[in-house]
Amino acid sequence: MIHYQLQCGQDHEFDGWFKDSAGFDKQAKRGLVECPVCGDTKVRRALMAPAVATRETRRRVEEPVAEVPAAPPAPPVNMTGPVPAQVFALLQRMRAEVEKSCDYVGPQFAEEARKMHRGDIDPRGIYGETTKDEAEALAEEGIDVAAIPWVPRADS
Repeated sequence: MIHYQLQCGQDHEFDGWFKDSAGFDKQAKRGLVECPVCGDTKVRRALMAPAVATRETRRRVEEPVAEVPAAPPAPPVNMTGPVPAQVFALLQRMRAEVEKSCDYVGPQFAEEARKMHRGDIDPRGIYGETTKDEAEALAEEGIDVAAIPWVPRADS
């Protein structure tokens, strides 16, 4: 994954994560990268300060760091009423990108995620189904998972 600082045609700045540089280029060319402030799809990479390791930063990295427990996740928010059209369209584009870029593993999601986490198989983007309890167990094991709203495809 690669992190970019992005800027739209209205000069709003935001960040985004992409599989690789080519992934950003393809998505931006197809108008799939959208400014979260104004919805502009004319998005470009903004200047980013490089992370340069100095003697001081290397020393800090080598020093033991006390682990701070993560804040508990915010409780889920249930929306009432219809999903706004712009949000629905964004979720459809997200679904299309997930289906294009990741492997569907169905109900074996938790098992596949654990295999990747242990190094038994090569890491790759996956999606599938799992129970809420199983997702919580994965998180407790240090495996990052996320649930996304799975809306009908744009072409259906």
